[in-house]
Formats: sequence, structure tokens, C-alpha cells
Amino acid sequence: MKIVTYNVNGIKARLPRLVEYLTETQPDIVCLQELKASDETFPIADIEAAGYGAVWHGQKGWNGVAVLAKGAQPAQRQRGLAGEPEDEHSRYLECDVDGLVVAALYLPNGNPQPGPKFDYKLRWMDRLAARARLLLAEEVPAVLAGDYNVIANDDDSYSVRAMAQDALMQPESREAYRRLLAQGWTDALRTRHPAGGVWTFWDYQAGAWQRDAGFRIDHLLLSPAVADRLIDAGVDKQYRGREKASDHAPTWVMLR
Repeated sequence: MKIVTYNVNGIKARLPRLVEYLTETQPDIVCLQELKASDETFPIADIEAAGYGAVWHGQKGWNGVAVLAKGAQPAQRQRGLAGEPEDEHSRYLECDVDGLVVAALYLPNGNPQPGPKFDYKLRWMDRLAARARLLLAEEVPAVLAGDYNVIANDDDSYSVRAMAQDALMQPESREAYRRLLAQGWTDALRTRHPAGGVWTFWDYQAGAWQRDAGFRIDHLLLSPAVADRLIDAGVDKQYRGREKASDHAPTWVMLR
């Protein structure tokens, strides 16, 4: 079983690339982020034509997450995270796919920092951790897949110096991510590539793709029952190099 997380950076603009990816690689489950589309304008007909059922949590022009399943219809479990009733950002969607709980998440960027956007990022991470604890308590096989906007380790970035002041690499962001892992979640990509140097994002600016100046911010965290079934994890990097591609590459785990 191949499970993918893919920040598409605008599903309408990247729809040809997404359908191309689904058709060519046939992943079993795909978690999408940054749809930048309202619920009403989500291109469900195109997704279904590619052979996938979908649940989505959209927001016009911003954010937005979705869960796709090949030949199946995901069953929604939860939209959004508890803890801030006034938070209207579409950043978390949890579904059941044939007994596997899959959450698509799009963590706040947090820039500029310090400031209210960074404070919101840290609060959101605390809320995610609270939900993650409940999932572990359920003892269900679960995957938390998405754009975490956290560079967890120095070797997850092409340049520590270039990112030193960025919200993605602040000690508070890293500590919140490590607290999440300490609950018992396995960072699949890190497990398979412990030496780092694996990127999932390359900025559109300053020739980042051409220079391979990227970093790893797309993560798939596995509950203990799922971690036991881990075969491999990686990045379908070549899709970042295609015409009018997202600035993220599809990132995946393969499970027994």
C-alpha cells in the first residue's frame, strides 16, 4: 500500500499535474494540502474520473486539505482540530479508509516570527498533539500525513544559515514536532533516510530547484501498528521538475 502526501499549491492550477501523478503512479491513498479552492469548486469529477473517491475540506483562495482513495470512498471522521472554535482555517481532515485512519494536515507557516502568526503556529501544533494523543489511545492504525512546515533537523535543509531566522526552523517549532514524535509516532522518511539530505520542497525563487536548494517539510507520521508495516519511504522528486509543477514533490510511504 502506497500512501502519499502532496501539497499541490492550488488544485485548480495543478490539476493536470495531479491527475498525471495519480494515473502514472496509482497510489492507494493521497493526502492533499493547499487546495486553495472552496468546497463547491473542488474538481471532484476529475478526481473520480482518475479512479479515486475523495473527501475534502476547502477554503477559497487559501489552505484546504483532502483525502483521496483509489477505488474507494474515504469516510470522514473529523474536520478541523478542537481547541480554538474561532479558527476557520481549513487545515485538518481525518478519514477512515478500509480501517486505516488517515489525517491530511497543513500546518501554519508561522512567518514572520516572532509575532501572532508564529504564536498561532505553535498553538496549532499543541492542538494537533492533543488529537494525536487521542488517536494513539484508540489504538487504531493511523497516519498523520501533510505539510508540517517544520524543518526538524539541520540536515533537513540545504542551508542552516539561510533558514536560521525562518519560522520553519525555530527551536520552538522543532521542539513541538519532537514532542509529537515522543508520543510514539514514527517519522517514516527519517527512519528510512536517517542521514538526512532528502528534500520535499524547492522554492520557486532564486533557482532553488535548479540548485537543489530544498528542504524537508512534508512528513508522514505512523502510529505503532502502522510503523510495524513500514517497507519504504521516499520522495517522487521528478514530479517537481515538470512544467507548472507544485513547489512540493509527492512524498510517500509503502506499507505491507
